[in-house]
Amino acid sequence: MARGLDLDLVEVAPMANPPVCRIMDYGKFRYEEAQKAKEARRKSTNVTIKEVKFRPKIGKGDFNTKMRHLIEFIEDGHKVKVTLQFRGREMAHPELGRKILDDVIESVGPIAKVENQARMEGRSMSMVLSPDKQAQEALRKAAEEAERQAAAAEKAAEEARAAESAGDEPAVAEAPPAVSGDE
Repeated sequence: MARGLDLDLVEVAPMANPPVCRIMDYGKFRYEEAQKAKEARRKSTNVTIKEVKFRPKIGKGDFNTKMRHLIEFIEDGHKVKVTLQFRGREMAHPELGRKILDDVIESVGPIAKVENQARMEGRSMSMVLSPDKQAQEALRKAAEEAERQAAAAEKAAEEARAAESAGDEPAVAEAPPAVSGDE
């Protein structure tokens, strides 16, 4: 039958009793499978782990700069490993490191969730943050809605200005002269 139709006879399930075969164009089948695999690779996202390093004595400006980079990484969909490095006597005060990591969590806000809690590993303390897709989507929708409302308010103000300039100028009523009782 396969030769008569100029197609291939392909064994689908060799272990079945009796074995299952199918008549198909095998070249076309392989091509379609390759296209599906290519599409799946294109749609998949490559999640990498980025690392941001802090020190216990970090200044406010440096902290803000590192936080901007950290938030950028999370918005791009990467996981971020936050590492706090201790040197010398800083090892005696891990609570300072915990405070900085708590500040990081607070600064990131709802766009990320803590995947691995902070823990000491030798001379460093680290934790892993991963993006929270639902929270990011909710924030994006809220920002779009606020933008739409601002645009609508601006349009209404523009229409009011246009109506005011197109219509008659509001009449300015002059006050009658003051009458004094001495005249």
